[in-house]
Amino acid sequence: MHPNPVFRRESERRNVDFARRRCFGTLAVNASPLGGDAPLISHIPFQLSPDGRRLEAHLVRSNPIVRLLETPQKAVIAVTEADGYISPDWYGLDDQVPTWNYVAVHLRGTLRRLPDEDLHGILVRLSAEMERRLLPKKPWGIDKMNPDAYARLLRMIVPVALDVETIDGTWKLSQNKPETARLAAAEGLAETGFGSEIDALAELMRGAGE
Repeated sequence: MHPNPVFRRESERRNVDFARRRCFGTLAVNASPLGGDAPLISHIPFQLSPDGRRLEAHLVRSNPIVRLLETPQKAVIAVTEADGYISPDWYGLDDQVPTWNYVAVHLRGTLRRLPDEDLHGILVRLSAEMERRLLPKKPWGIDKMNPDAYARLLRMIVPVALDVETIDGTWKLSQNKPETARLAAAEGLAETGFGSEIDALAELMRGAGE
């Protein structure tokens, strides 16, 4: 997390809501029990409970992280979304330097493998949530799959859960600048035309003083 406290003032509620809406992150686990000298990384979708204290997901059975989960392991999931370069020119102030604005939430806790019988429920809940976001499209459901094909899928993945112990967030949105400078930088960013992610970051910057 960023050391400047001005970027870490958002409530736990907002951090949890961000992670729940994003529901995709980078899972990192210490590789040393397997003889590795760097963290093991996996990019995974997940569902987070409303209170932010339980995260459920699935991993491909061949993922090295699964081998570690013969015993529970400390882990972190980093959840990010919009980010972008901020030009000093946009502030309208002298003696500024380039920077990069972003939002990131870290969920730390204990990762454990769940019983195989939990896998179906995890897949149903995750797909149902994603399909809900696509309404009025008619929702897809696992019942549309051929039973044999679904059984093969289940053999390839394993259910996991992260018991979340700490939730930290960085919302680096130029809050350390005067409001007029922050809003000017947001407009400069939005005018780059780099796409929807940059538009989302600019909107977050506009609201950072609220």
